[in-house]
Amino acid sequence: MLLKSEFHPTFCPVMTVRTICCIGAGYVGGPTMAVIADRCPQIQVTLVDLNAERIAAWNDADLGRLPVYEPGLADVVARCRGRNLHFTTEVDGAIAAADMVFLSVNTPTKRKGLGAGQASDLRWIEASARQVAAQARGHTIVVEKSTLPVRTAETIQAILSAAQQGTEGDTKSFSVLSNPEFLAEGTAISDLENPDRVLIGGDDPGSIDALAEIYSNWVNPERILRTNLWSSELSKLTANAFLAQRISSINAIGALCEATGADVKEVARAIGSDSRLGSKFLAAGPGFGGSCFRKDILNLVYLCRHYGLEPAAQYWEQVVELNSWQQQRIARLVVSRLFGTVSGKRLAVLGFAFKADTNDTRESPAISICRDLLEEGAHLAIHDPKVGVDQITSDLGQGASASGLGLADEGSWQPAASVLEAVEGADAVIVLTEWGQYAQLDWPAIAARMRRPAWLFDVRAVTDAEAARVAGLRVWLVGEG
Repeated sequence: MLLKSEFHPTFCPVMTVRTICCIGAGYVGGPTMAVIADRCPQIQVTLVDLNAERIAAWNDADLGRLPVYEPGLADVVARCRGRNLHFTTEVDGAIAAADMVFLSVNTPTKRKGLGAGQASDLRWIEASARQVAAQARGHTIVVEKSTLPVRTAETIQAILSAAQQGTEGDTKSFSVLSNPEFLAEGTAISDLENPDRVLIGGDDPGSIDALAEIYSNWVNPERILRTNLWSSELSKLTANAFLAQRISSINAIGALCEATGADVKEVARAIGSDSRLGSKFLAAGPGFGGSCFRKDILNLVYLCRHYGLEPAAQYWEQVVELNSWQQQRIARLVVSRLFGTVSGKRLAVLGFAFKADTNDTRESPAISICRDLLEEGAHLAIHDPKVGVDQITSDLGQGASASGLGLADEGSWQPAASVLEAVEGADAVIVLTEWGQYAQLDWPAIAARMRRPAWLFDVRAVTDAEAARVAGLRVWLVGEG
C-alpha cells in the first residue's frame, strides 16, 4: 500500500495563472512552452536554462538556428517571442515572478552508484526543486514535466515542505502536479496542438483545475484526464514501455520474416488490421532511439526489482536487449554481405538522427551501428540534413577524418554535404533514418558513382528499392525474405 506523503499542500480555490516559468529549454520545455504561449497570449511564459549558448540560440534572430528542430516550431516561436515568450539565464528572477513553475530538466540513467545503468539520475530535478523552494514567492504550483520514475514527487514535496515551513512570517506555499509529456519528436508541435490526452496528476483540486484551465484554451476538456500523482508518473513510463515493446516485437518478427521468406510489411498490415492491435508502431527498422524509451524501460526494470517483482523486471529488460540485438544484427549483416569484411571500404550512411524531422541523436540506432562498423575498419561518409559534425563527433567518440580510404584496420568517418558526395566510391548505401528526401533518390546517378558490386541496405524500408535494383544495386530491405 502506498503511504501518504507528509507534504501538506496549501489547498486553494482555482487560481488564475498569469506567469509561467519553465526550467529547462530543451526538446520538451521549448516546444511545450512555445505552444502554451501561442495559445494563451494572456500568460507570460519564460524559459530558463543555465546553458547560455542554448538560450542565445533560442533568442537568435535567425529562426533556423533554434537549438531544437521541429516542423512548425520556428513559426510558433516567431509569433510569440518578445510578446509573451521569453528565454533567459536569469533563473532566480523568473521563478520569483512565476505563479506556476514547470520542471523540464534532463533525467538520464545513472552511470554509477545505486541503481547504475537502470535508475534515473534525479540530481537536476532535486537542484531545480531546491532553487524553486528558495526563490518562489507566495503560492506556487510546481509541475513535473520531465519523464520521472514513480514517486519522484515525494522528493520534490519534501524539499518544498522544508521551505514552506521556512522562517516565521514567510508566506510561501506550494502544490505539486505531474503533467507528463506524450510527444513524438518530429511531430511535437502537432502533438501539442492536438493531443490525444493531457494528463494531470495531483492532490490539490484547485491547482489541477488551474493547469487544466490553461490547456482548455485549445484542448477539449474531455481529453484532459485527472489522476493522483503516482498514477500520472507511472502512466508516462508505461506508455513508453508499451510503445517500445511493439517496436522490439515487430523487429523480432522481421528477423523471422527474413529467414523464412515472409515480408514484414505484409505481416504488419495483416495484424494491424485487427482493431484490438491497430497499425501504429509496426514498422520494422533498426530499433527505437530517443531520450525516453530505453531510459524509461530501464527505470521500470529498476522499480520492478526494487519491489521484488523479478519476472516483471526480466520481461521489460528483454525489450531493451532485443533492441540492442537488432542493431548489432544489422551491422553484422552489412559486413557479411560485403564479403565478410568492411575494412578499408567506404560506406555511405544516410541519416544519423534517431528519427526523421528532428535533430535529436540521443540513443539513435545509427550510433551503435556506425560504431560497430567503425570497429570493423569501415570508412563512413555520413549525411544527415539536420545533424551537425560536432554532434556526430560527440556521439561516435572520434573526430572526422580529412580523407582516408585505405586498408588500415582502424575505421574513420567523414561528413557528407550531399547524398551524391556520400556515395562517391562507396561499396554500399546504408539508410538509417527515414528522412523523406531518401525516398526520392536518383538511383542511376548514385549507382554511377559507386564501386561495383554495390549494395543498398535500407534499414527503414523508405527508399524506392525497385529503382535501386534497376540501377544495378543489390538490395537488402529490413524484414523482407
